[in-house]
Amino acid sequence: MELVGSPLMATYAHPRSTPNKFLPAISTMASSYKNRFPYYPLPQSFSLPWMPSTYYKTAAINPTLAPFSRSSQGLTTSKTLPFISNRTTLFTRYTPDDWYRSNLTNYKESETSRQNSERLRVDTSIMIQDKYQQTKKTQIESTKNLGERVNDIGFWKSELCHELDEMIGETNALTDMKKRLERALAETEAPLQVAQECLLHREKRIDIDLVHDDVEKQLFMEVDVIRSCQERMQQYLDKAKAQLTLNRAAEHEMEKDLANKQAAHRIDNKCHHLRNTSDGISYYRGVERVDATISVPESWAKFTDNNILRSQSERAASAKLRDSIENLLVLTANEMWRQFNRVNVAFTNRIAETADAKSKIQTHLAKTLQEIFQIEMNIEAIQKAIRDKVPPLKVAQTRLDERTRRPNVELCRDPAQIRLVNEVHEIDETIQSLQQRLRDSEEALQMLVHAKSVLEHDLSVKANTLFLDQEKCMGMRKTFPSTVRLVGY
Repeated sequence: MELVGSPLMATYAHPRSTPNKFLPAISTMASSYKNRFPYYPLPQSFSLPWMPSTYYKTAAINPTLAPFSRSSQGLTTSKTLPFISNRTTLFTRYTPDDWYRSNLTNYKESETSRQNSERLRVDTSIMIQDKYQQTKKTQIESTKNLGERVNDIGFWKSELCHELDEMIGETNALTDMKKRLERALAETEAPLQVAQECLLHREKRIDIDLVHDDVEKQLFMEVDVIRSCQERMQQYLDKAKAQLTLNRAAEHEMEKDLANKQAAHRIDNKCHHLRNTSDGISYYRGVERVDATISVPESWAKFTDNNILRSQSERAASAKLRDSIENLLVLTANEMWRQFNRVNVAFTNRIAETADAKSKIQTHLAKTLQEIFQIEMNIEAIQKAIRDKVPPLKVAQTRLDERTRRPNVELCRDPAQIRLVNEVHEIDETIQSLQQRLRDSEEALQMLVHAKSVLEHDLSVKANTLFLDQEKCMGMRKTFPSTVRLVGY
């Protein structure tokens, strides 16, 4: 016997009209069915309970046969039937055959009704069992589907929770990396300020020391390197901020999806554990005609899968960005340190050159001062020699003057006269040569004095340069950040 399905109603089950007087009052059944019937109408064959005794009452008739005379006792003459002799014509309504046939017809109709009722009862019982099994099977399948749905929601919940934890960890790691990058970017301001101040201090050099030397070239290059590192850091800082926005957007979508999954899991789990004996079940008329669904299983699974894929993609991009930032921090720190060392080496070499030049200037200045002293002594000696030639010249000229007073022939050009004349000429030449030498010595002294002033000025210039390079610039450059600080720690 097939228990599943709806059996067809027997063709012999024809509902017969029932007199209204045999039905109980509607009010007798109303109290037991207050708002408990479903809204949808039932077929006519199911509108009444299956037990007929509920609506029909058994009628018992016990006929009593008595003599006509006894049944007619106590009747007056006017109430009794008219006597046959009073009729003008003998008229028969039915024959005995009609009477018998009527009885047989009633018997057959009664038997047919009983047989139809019996078959209806049997079919109804079978149908009740079939519908019970069908309803039970449908409920089991619905419960099974709800259980599978709960498992599916639980699976996607676990996937979302796992991915959400991974994304939160990645977001925190990227946030820490962004903070490191911000600290490293802030640390580059001090070296840049030092390099710029070194350039400003070196503008205070004097005269010939105001040269575009290797130190200045390296300082300009250091400024360019630091600014280039700052630009790259700022670019990656902007990328990190944008990536954090994308990470938080993906995290928000997963959190919202997870909250929806938790609510759906709670509802479906409650529905999965509902039984026919559970509390809180009731009729909700027309709910089966309400279709509030907005997705199908494929789109439902694809929605969560897309959220997870988006999170994985953003997480991979975030991890790649973190690696790039880490490499950038190491690269920029190395670049700045290499250029810092180049500038320091250039400063050291330049300071050594300036110190050597200063030492040589001091040596030349000392020699110049010594030579000035010597030339001054020489000038004094020449002047003394010139003074010493005055008396001999006076003597020779006096002799010649006195000899001009010799009388007559005594004015002889004798060897003494010639010698005196030669002596005067010699002394004059000697004085002239000494005076020329005095002028040359004085010019040499002036040159030495000028050289002395030049050397002294150059010495002050070199001292100023050494002070700027060694004290000012190198003093500031001792505060250059360490590698640990340049990478953001």
